[in-house]
Amino acid sequence: MNQRNISGGFIHDLPVDLHTALAADPNVLAAWEDITPLARNEWICWATMVKKQETRAQHVARVVSELKQGIRRPCCWPGCPHRNANAKKWFAPKKRAR
Repeated sequence: MNQRNISGGFIHDLPVDLHTALAADPNVLAAWEDITPLARNEWICWATMVKKQETRAQHVARVVSELKQGIRRPCCWPGCPHRNANAKKWFAPKKRAR
Protein backbone atom coordinates (compact mmCIF):
# COMPACT_ATOMS: atom_id res chain seq x y z
CA MET A 1 0.00 0.00 0.00
CA ASN A 2 1.14 3.50 -0.75
CA GLN A 3 2.11 5.20 2.52
CA ARG A 4 1.45 8.66 1.07
CA ASN A 5 0.47 11.22 3.69
CA ILE A 6 -3.19 12.07 3.07
CA SER A 7 -5.01 14.64 5.19
CA GLY A 8 -7.61 13.49 7.67
CA GLY A 9 -10.59 15.31 9.09
CA PHE A 10 -11.10 17.86 11.82
CA ILE A 11 -11.97 15.21 14.40
CA HIS A 12 -11.69 11.86 12.62
CA ASP A 13 -8.49 10.26 11.38
CA LEU A 14 -8.46 8.82 7.89
CA PRO A 15 -9.26 5.08 8.01
CA VAL A 16 -7.16 2.61 6.00
CA ASP A 17 -9.93 1.64 3.54
CA LEU A 18 -10.67 5.25 2.63
CA HIS A 19 -6.94 6.06 2.45
CA THR A 20 -6.46 3.22 -0.03
CA ALA A 21 -9.40 4.36 -2.18
CA LEU A 22 -8.21 7.97 -2.26
CA ALA A 23 -4.60 7.04 -3.03
CA ALA A 24 -5.69 4.91 -5.99
CA ASP A 25 -6.78 7.89 -8.11
CA PRO A 26 -4.71 11.10 -8.34
CA ASN A 27 -7.75 13.18 -9.38
CA VAL A 28 -9.77 12.01 -6.40
CA LEU A 29 -6.82 12.62 -4.10
CA ALA A 30 -6.46 16.17 -5.45
CA ALA A 31 -10.18 16.78 -4.86
CA TRP A 32 -9.84 15.38 -1.31
CA GLU A 33 -6.93 17.66 -0.50
CA ASP A 34 -8.82 20.64 -1.96
CA ILE A 35 -11.76 20.38 0.47
CA THR A 36 -11.66 21.78 4.01
CA PRO A 37 -10.76 19.68 7.06
CA LEU A 38 -14.41 19.98 8.18
CA ALA A 39 -15.62 18.64 4.83
CA ARG A 40 -13.11 15.76 5.04
CA ASN A 41 -14.39 15.08 8.56
CA GLU A 42 -17.97 14.86 7.26
CA TRP A 43 -16.98 12.37 4.54
CA ILE A 44 -14.99 10.22 6.99
CA CYS A 45 -17.77 10.15 9.56
CA TRP A 46 -20.45 9.47 6.93
CA ALA A 47 -18.45 6.61 5.42
CA THR A 48 -17.50 4.94 8.69
CA MET A 49 -20.51 5.18 10.98
CA VAL A 50 -22.49 2.46 9.20
CA LYS A 51 -22.80 -0.94 10.85
CA LYS A 52 -22.18 -3.43 8.04
CA GLN A 53 -18.85 -3.84 6.25
CA GLU A 54 -20.55 -4.10 2.84
CA THR A 55 -22.38 -0.82 3.47
CA ARG A 56 -19.11 0.79 4.48
CA ALA A 57 -17.50 -0.40 1.24
CA GLN A 58 -20.40 1.17 -0.68
CA HIS A 59 -19.93 4.44 1.20
CA VAL A 60 -16.19 4.50 0.51
CA ALA A 61 -16.91 3.92 -3.19
CA ARG A 62 -19.48 6.71 -3.11
CA VAL A 63 -16.97 9.11 -1.53
CA VAL A 64 -14.62 8.45 -4.45
CA SER A 65 -17.42 8.76 -7.02
CA GLU A 66 -18.79 12.00 -5.62
CA LEU A 67 -15.38 13.61 -5.25
CA LYS A 68 -14.82 12.84 -8.96
CA GLN A 69 -18.09 14.67 -9.67
CA GLY A 70 -16.95 17.72 -7.69
CA ILE A 71 -19.27 17.14 -4.73
CA ARG A 72 -17.56 18.50 -1.65
CA ARG A 73 -19.74 17.13 1.20
CA PRO A 74 -22.11 14.21 1.70
CA CYS A 75 -25.61 15.15 0.61
CA CYS A 76 -28.73 14.89 2.75
CA TRP A 77 -26.86 14.04 5.93
CA PRO A 78 -27.31 16.03 9.16
CA GLY A 79 -23.57 16.15 9.82
CA CYS A 80 -21.05 14.52 12.08
CA PRO A 81 -22.68 13.88 15.48
CA HIS A 82 -19.20 13.95 17.04
CA ARG A 83 -18.79 17.61 16.06
CA ASN A 84 -22.29 19.01 15.74
CA ALA A 85 -24.44 18.78 18.85
CA ASN A 86 -27.60 19.48 16.83
CA ALA A 87 -26.94 16.46 14.62
CA LYS A 88 -26.87 14.06 17.59
CA LYS A 89 -30.66 13.94 17.70
CA TRP A 90 -30.66 12.23 14.29
CA PHE A 91 -28.39 9.46 15.53
CA ALA A 92 -29.88 8.83 18.97
CA PRO A 93 -31.06 5.27 19.60
CA LYS A 94 -34.73 4.91 18.80
CA LYS A 95 -37.02 3.83 21.61
CA ARG A 96 -38.90 0.63 20.93
CA ALA A 97 -42.64 0.45 21.44
CA ARG A 98 -43.72 -2.15 23.95
